[in-house]
Amino acid sequence: MERSGVITFQGSPLTLIGPALRMGDKAPGFSVLDGELKPVSLKDFAGKTKIISVTPSLDTPVCDLQLRRFNAEAVKMSANTEVLNISMDLPFAIARFCTGAGIDRVKALSDHREASFGVAYGVLIKELRLLARAVFVIDSNDIIRYVEIVPEITNQPDYDSALGAAAKL
Repeated sequence: MERSGVITFQGSPLTLIGPALRMGDKAPGFSVLDGELKPVSLKDFAGKTKIISVTPSLDTPVCDLQLRRFNAEAVKMSANTEVLNISMDLPFAIARFCTGAGIDRVKALSDHREASFGVAYGVLIKELRLLARAVFVIDSNDIIRYVEIVPEITNQPDYDSALGAAAKL
């Protein structure tokens, strides 16, 4: 399924591949890789609240800010909340970035191999094979409680709304 008119890059429209997920939907499964090339899936976080921060590439200033902000906020969260960042960056690049930036509270993961997350969550950008900037908050029963797909991918997400949705869980 292709969707247009949802996001732009510097004003130019892009096409998203996958469904338009909404609050109340069951969170789709996915398979991504950690920094050691080990598969990670939604099931690995069963019974926990999940904040999934989605970034196009950690090599850009806005993605860097987004990951650092969620890492700083994660310190204030309950032990039952997991914060993930998913991008199409290679696992090695993600690991190097996280080490250099002191990212220790967010699990930074790569969707580069299969784009499993991107397609399942409707955030794979057809023209760029990157992920659209987005935030999903998923409750402990794997129900989506918050969705934001940032309309212009060079803009930051609404951190306060996403964190507020997670705090209510």
